[in-house]
Amino acid sequence: MHDIIIVGAGPAGLTAALYAKRADKSVLLIEKENFGGQITHSPKVENYPTLMQISGNELAQMMLDQVMEHGADIELAEVQGITDMGEFKRVSTDMGEFEAEAVIICSGSKHRQLGLENENDLIGKGVSYCAVCDGAFFAGTDIAIVGGGNTALQEAVMLSEYCSHVTVVQNLSYMTGEARLVSQLERRPNVTTVFDTLVTELIEDDKLEGIKLRNSKTGEESTLAVEGLFVAIGQKPENECFENITRLNEYGYIVADEGCLTDTEGIFVAGDCRTKAVRQITTACSDGAVAALAACRYIDSKK
Repeated sequence: MHDIIIVGAGPAGLTAALYAKRADKSVLLIEKENFGGQITHSPKVENYPTLMQISGNELAQMMLDQVMEHGADIELAEVQGITDMGEFKRVSTDMGEFEAEAVIICSGSKHRQLGLENENDLIGKGVSYCAVCDGAFFAGTDIAIVGGGNTALQEAVMLSEYCSHVTVVQNLSYMTGEARLVSQLERRPNVTTVFDTLVTELIEDDKLEGIKLRNSKTGEESTLAVEGLFVAIGQKPENECFENITRLNEYGYIVADEGCLTDTEGIFVAGDCRTKAVRQITTACSDGAVAALAACRYIDSKK
């Protein structure tokens, strides 16, 4: 029996573990894949306070080392569900069951991908899923962004500020984002929009050099030379196994505010898997601290 079980070891989970251990709580951190979450795919991080530049892998390793130095227990396992047992919570995994007085869910979310053959190989070599994170690296270059929702449109507006040219590729015949964002894009002289178009291939020579496009209505194929491709077709939270223990919104995110409280006593949530407006490393760390302190208060209130 631990005081707190933390599900997921991205920035939110690692920060939660750090704060919980510093509050003298016993902590079990359960991670199914890689410590650090999505940041491990970022070759360069330049928006983390105090660090001018660092790779995502290095930052994740530093976070993990700090948590281990404080004595958190770690289990490599995939969480399959959580059961509220009243006085404690039972976390079921593919490696067995674990129990704690409180649970913090930090399962994160994954960017939806295009599903192209060499897509993963080109992450950090021209392919990105976050314009806020990586946009500045493409200043003065021609780039493309895939998507037509608010996120894609907002990122296209931002990228147009410092990229030479931005091509917005939308698979529908219209944008699904807000009209005001569409209007902003239409006023940008260095932005071109193509509708009813799919990205069918990524052209590379050790890094991205261009993309192949196909019009879904006419079948016409073309090639576009770009140095960067931003994919903004949504995110997918990994919360299916928690729907019995807490409320999810229509997109699958756990419903919680900045207090990181769920509607189940003793269950807290932090990071990209919860309902929120901004999903960045710094906001995930903030959530981790808030959720850990809330979990500590919950445990202490029962004594």
